[in-house]
Amino acid sequence: MDDAPIPKPSLSSQSIFEDQLAATETSKPTLFSMKAQMLEQGRTDTVLAATEDLSVRLKVYASGGENELHAHPDEDHVFVILQGSALFYGPDGETQSVAANQGFMMPKGMLYRFNATSTDECLVMLRIGTPNFQGQAKDDRIGRDGKPLVGDTKENKHVPVIFKEGVRFGD
Repeated sequence: MDDAPIPKPSLSSQSIFEDQLAATETSKPTLFSMKAQMLEQGRTDTVLAATEDLSVRLKVYASGGENELHAHPDEDHVFVILQGSALFYGPDGETQSVAANQGFMMPKGMLYRFNATSTDECLVMLRIGTPNFQGQAKDDRIGRDGKPLVGDTKENKHVPVIFKEGVRFGD
């Protein structure tokens, strides 16, 4: 296997979907790199590898970055913190701090949200989920009200991405 290429982030919900489906087009092992450009503001999501049954993505959140309470009705997934820290919230206000070299598993259908709590660095984490989009309902991400909640919307606390020039994770 050759050196893994440096992945490019998917900057919209639609591009995450397309990139993840495209990644399933191989039946060979996939070597991937966990390198990412750091952020001043916003969040990125980079598809690293996928099969019809599993997806692996690298997520980067600027300090203070967050999302809204949501659930994935058909997907179990795990977050593994590589850098920084996060505070995860449940539907009734319960919280769990998660730091570098720790992980947090979310069963399908579990309502949660999180925010990046480290002040001096970005939150960088692996997101591993199963099944991939082919095995999920059309509305794969829903809010507390049971209605679709698209990831890159104002309702999900999306803000424009501003990259930190020359600052990368994994170099």
